[in-house]
Amino acid sequence: MRLASKYVAALTACAALTVTMAFAAQDKYSVKVPGGLAFSEFKGYESWELISVSHNGGHLAAILGNPAMIDAYKAGIPANGKPFPDGARMAKVHWDAVKKEAFPGQPWAPGKQADVDFMVKDSKRFADSGGWGYGAFKYDAAADTFKPATTADQPPQEHDAKCGFACHTIVKNRDFVFTEYGHR
Repeated sequence: MRLASKYVAALTACAALTVTMAFAAQDKYSVKVPGGLAFSEFKGYESWELISVSHNGGHLAAILGNPAMIDAYKAGIPANGKPFPDGARMAKVHWDAVKKEAFPGQPWAPGKQADVDFMVKDSKRFADSGGWGYGAFKYDAAADTFKPATTADQPPQEHDAKCGFACHTIVKNRDFVFTEYGHR
């Protein structure tokens, strides 16, 4: 009987620890850039449609768009000179690029996630940054958490929703959007 009660006590302790750890895990949707965008403004981005992919600086990226963004691309924006509509959102998920040496052709594939960047079109809220708000969130794989990028990151990120505006001014004629919609 003593062995059984010790076993039950150990199982109870393990269950309590599991519940505690589950509650301690970060809710990524609670993270916000001070004075800027909140992760929660992009809830569900994981299931958005793919706009394009990129490989830059040792990272692979998937650029995703919400339905308003995808519809705008399908309507010819920005190539037709029209702006994206308010409510259009993009997410750019970066992973470390890992070369798969043992695979045929030795392709590059996603490794550890590095970060996620967001853009939202809201011409009233972000009138002084081309109508776009920006946010960058670094990912810590060991802790499975996100935190706002800072001025120490590359590229440096200020604590506001205009952090990406300076870089995006070179594509002002494309409504400040670099990404082209990949042909299907």
